[in-house]
Amino acid sequence: MRCPDYATEEFVAGIIREDIGRGDVTTNFVTNEIRNGRAFIKAKSDLVLCGVDLAAYVFEFIDETLDIELLARDGEKLCAGERIMNISGNAASILKGERTALNLLQRMSGIASLTAEYVSEIDRYSETKIADTRKTTPGLRTLEKYAVRTGGGSNHRFGLDDGVMIKDNHIVLAGSITQAVENVRSKIHHLLKIEVETTNLDEVREALAAKADVIMLDNMDYDMMAEAIETIGDRAKIEISGGVTLEKINELSKLGADLISVGALTHSAVAKDINLTLEII
Repeated sequence: MRCPDYATEEFVAGIIREDIGRGDVTTNFVTNEIRNGRAFIKAKSDLVLCGVDLAAYVFEFIDETLDIELLARDGEKLCAGERIMNISGNAASILKGERTALNLLQRMSGIASLTAEYVSEIDRYSETKIADTRKTTPGLRTLEKYAVRTGGGSNHRFGLDDGVMIKDNHIVLAGSITQAVENVRSKIHHLLKIEVETTNLDEVREALAAKADVIMLDNMDYDMMAEAIETIGDRAKIEISGGVTLEKINELSKLGADLISVGALTHSAVAKDINLTLEII
């Protein structure tokens, strides 16, 4: 089994080393025998599964002789009680990988499940997409953004080198939206898009005049957003951001923006309840 594209062997080695340290003193000394076991990983709550290949790779990284059977795939909606994976082989190896594998499954499935909830609230006639933000756990960004995609969402920037986003503090630094856009445009290559964060209609008009590629409507009230979207038309992509909650998604999606970005997808997702049960054979 190969490491999934959204992770690396070095990453897996690091997270296993973090947990095992100098050795699993409990598992190593609780018995003097080498014993084989069979383990079952299952969902204890309803969820959208995410991270199953990575969890399986964790077990294989620890002990390549383990026999792993995947019973569900990323993106599947599972009910409480449904099995995700069977593992058989050296029982000590299974226990050494248990916590790391479950932590990944629980965290990533939590993000995928929450994203799926947001996506399901989009109005059926709307083409608006739900997107994440850079509000991710340091070191886990590729995993968390993969989980967003698994839940049906879209990814925003992966990093500061992906595209230009001129926010309020950048505008303060440059002196104005116009100056900020002009300065950036004179230095970047032609494939990079420029997004400008706006908080009122005057800023929207200034961003339009500066020919921003994307205009973010940040923390505006509903009526102001509606007017801003009408003003922008098809002259720029439109992103709604700030103060977005699950309860607001349906109404916001009817405004006609291209994107609604939601930091909560990654910074506030609750880990799903998933467990491992071991039997000795």
